[in-house]
Amino acid sequence: MAIFTLATYHCLAFVWYFFVAYSITHVRTEERPSEVFLYGGQWKYLTVLNLALQAVFYGVSFLADVLRLMKKLRCAKCVISSRDLLFSVLAFPVSTFVCLSFWMLYTYNRELVYPKSLDRVIPLWLNHAMHTAVLPFAVLEILATPHRYPAKKKGLILLGFVAFLYISWVLWIYSVTGEWVYPLFALFSPAGLAAFFAGSLGVVISFYNFGEFLNRMIW
Repeated sequence: MAIFTLATYHCLAFVWYFFVAYSITHVRTEERPSEVFLYGGQWKYLTVLNLALQAVFYGVSFLADVLRLMKKLRCAKCVISSRDLLFSVLAFPVSTFVCLSFWMLYTYNRELVYPKSLDRVIPLWLNHAMHTAVLPFAVLEILATPHRYPAKKKGLILLGFVAFLYISWVLWIYSVTGEWVYPLFALFSPAGLAAFFAGSLGVVISFYNFGEFLNRMIW
């Protein structure tokens, strides 16, 4: 894909994710359902954190494209390294996990992840923007441009560290409020919850490996 076309795409993707993140973080709190508590704001949800992550990634990607158009190749090389690390370790596996895990649980029992009462607050288009569109965007990014993946050990350590931070954030919120970020977690015993978190990490790692495989096969 030509650099100018790629820059246009990355710019539009950045604007889209910024708009979606802005829209969800400015949902009026006075209209929230009673089961949605305020502590941590929307930043307790992996979906919203992923929107911010995608906005950052596409912003970095757009910057790399602009630097290449300006022939600032030395600066572009550094930014491209950051772009590739963001995409390989976080942007692709997290967006894939958010989309597939959400819709699987939603289909099984939506009350576990997205209570019906949220339909009064979050419009349908915003729900799909947060939980559906993220996967096509991630796949399109692989098709649009090659990404250099880090050494497998480094990539998995970084991914595991980020997962540990989010799990710690979820547990901290529960320790403070006595409420789980997702109603699903209340179904598990402590051992069951640990197994669920471990299994989820295993799934995210499989998405990391799948992204690396796709990137290698296409490019």
